[in-house]
Amino acid sequence: MGTEPGKFKSALKVNEGITQPAIVSGESLANFKSKRKKKLSIDEYVEGILSQNRTILSQAITLIESSLHKHQETAQQIIEKCLPYTGKSVRIGITGVPGVGKSSFIETLGMNVVSNGHKLAVLAIDPSSERSGGSIMGDKTRMEQLSAQPNAFIRPSPSAGSLGGVARKTREVIYLCEAAGFDVIFIETVGVGQSEVVVHSMVDFFLLLMLAGAGDELQGIKRGIMEMADAIAITKADGANIEKANLAKTEFQNALHLFPKGGSGWLPKALTCSAHQNQGIVAVWETIEDYLKFTKWNNHFFSNRINQSKFWMHQTIKESLLDHFYKSHSIQYKLDHVENEVLAGKVSSFEGARMLLNDYFKKI
Repeated sequence: MGTEPGKFKSALKVNEGITQPAIVSGESLANFKSKRKKKLSIDEYVEGILSQNRTILSQAITLIESSLHKHQETAQQIIEKCLPYTGKSVRIGITGVPGVGKSSFIETLGMNVVSNGHKLAVLAIDPSSERSGGSIMGDKTRMEQLSAQPNAFIRPSPSAGSLGGVARKTREVIYLCEAAGFDVIFIETVGVGQSEVVVHSMVDFFLLLMLAGAGDELQGIKRGIMEMADAIAITKADGANIEKANLAKTEFQNALHLFPKGGSGWLPKALTCSAHQNQGIVAVWETIEDYLKFTKWNNHFFSNRINQSKFWMHQTIKESLLDHFYKSHSIQYKLDHVENEVLAGKVSSFEGARMLLNDYFKKI
């Protein structure tokens, strides 16, 4: 058929392949990893934070969140060197029951804050992480506009760990964010209990977000948190919900009048707002500014921060002693035995605790 005898002309065309790269040796790979993960010195961390390097700030926060002893030591040295550059921010606690629209509210308020020339850091405390090993605050990814702002920094809480430990680490992260030049810091919590108490102990202003017509089933939660609130904002006050929101505002304002004034002398306010419509958000920020002027004028702002520092010193001592107690080899060896004695009714809970504590103090 026009071809030479013994030769077959195929319709399949084979292109030359790509030249394979040289095999990477173990030594080359080790050199690559060492370059990629260059260990920074304490001074390099501090310099990076003070020069507002986001990557280095995030790496330093990761050290704070780490449970490794060597990382904790490094983190504490970084914090100590950053301490002279802290304290110049406004720390605002924001809480509310699930479904109240915290993420939308924080994004809208945050956009207003950065548009006025402020640098904003958003931190989260998630007490649920102790059980789940993860954060239920995954909706940080929904703050698309705010997270894209060059003057905004969003950081969720560490996954796993006790509420006290997560809260302490959040307070340490506040210091680094302040040293990095963030002058407004939002600390968000899920709004279901004890986490509000620890947030209140590290902020200048405590904002409670509420829904209109949420029902009496939330009264138990609201009562305790309302006593700590410096302002209440009824969210989603738009469309057909405006009338309900205004009614809730009046009810909450009347309720706030019944509570005794806090040490600040400030009378908490109730407001309405809509994050989606960007209505009432400016009024919330103006209320925060009024509170700050008032408390700086009567010196409560400064005395409150001093008391908070004292509280966290004692809190850290308690947490460290508790951690050291349970990590003690002698306690780990005897704990199960004493627990079984208590469960069997052979010794009381108090006697069991006394036995373990006596043994612990003999060993230190």
